[in-house]
Amino acid sequence: MDAQIALMLGQDGLVNGAVYALMALALVLVFSVTRVIFIGQGEFVTFAALSMAMLQGGARTPATLWLLLALAVATLVVEAWRHQRGAPVDWGSTLVWTVGLPALACAAVLLWRPTSVWAQALVTLLLITPLGPLLYRLAYRPLAHATVLMLLIVSVALHGVLVGLGLLFFGAEGSRTPAFSEARMDWFGVPVTGQSLVVIALTAVLVLAMFGFFERSIIGKALRATAMNRVGARLMGIPTELAGDVSFALAALIGAVSGLMIAPITTIYYDTGFLIGLKGFVAAIVGGLASYPLALAGALLVGQLEAFSSFWASAYKEVLVFTLIIPVLWWRSLRSHTVEEDEE
Repeated sequence: MDAQIALMLGQDGLVNGAVYALMALALVLVFSVTRVIFIGQGEFVTFAALSMAMLQGGARTPATLWLLLALAVATLVVEAWRHQRGAPVDWGSTLVWTVGLPALACAAVLLWRPTSVWAQALVTLLLITPLGPLLYRLAYRPLAHATVLMLLIVSVALHGVLVGLGLLFFGAEGSRTPAFSEARMDWFGVPVTGQSLVVIALTAVLVLAMFGFFERSIIGKALRATAMNRVGARLMGIPTELAGDVSFALAALIGAVSGLMIAPITTIYYDTGFLIGLKGFVAAIVGGLASYPLALAGALLVGQLEAFSSFWASAYKEVLVFTLIIPVLWWRSLRSHTVEEDEE
């Protein structure tokens, strides 16, 4: 291996690591706020990429629109049932997730029908982002007091359902979308594409925006308080159920952006998101599902390990990446003593 090959592999590792970093941040966010290990995070990537491809095809309406409407109706029925039984219902946020955003997505897909790449990306974000809080309300919020193991079992089941829906909606064929930038450059003898720079730049913007959101905004501080102590946050008047909605909405948004970024780079199939999410999970484990900076570092490590192992032992690159989780778990088991769940 010479220096030029090493630089090319390092570039590939950096681009892949940027996507895994977003996955890791979303997983840490959801787990810290709701205690859910959200295995279905990668499905947001798949749904966004394939919905974008369907929008660009122009022949059919993206099937995710019908999924969004079905989840919105189901959530509205559940909330009406809870209200009838005397449970408190925040109708403001409920109508935003079940009526406002789905209606906006319908208008964008059925009436606007955008033709530019950036407008189609915006419509895709409108389609995918509301799926997060709707899935949370239907699958996880009724089990808010369950154990982490029970929530993990629900995540596995939900992942299976979403993968099946992906096969039903999009078929077994893969799709790829046009790049956001067709630029071609040569840095130190290494070819660099504009799409790679778009991936890295958007990842940096999202990471900085997330840190600013948690440090500066009231909602971000409420999410941090919920992540630190759900009971204490509830006693201080923070609506922890709404915090779950926001965390899943952010996770869906991050997953959708990731799907839009990688669809021009690699062919996306209905089950591609699972592998991407799993590598993001490895990065999140490096951060102990709690530390955002360590999760970012872990994602970059995973990306570089994948890139260089594909050169040295391409047949075993996935094995080498997932083997990384073993020493990390061993090291963390030596440093941790007991794990106690919050008393509800």
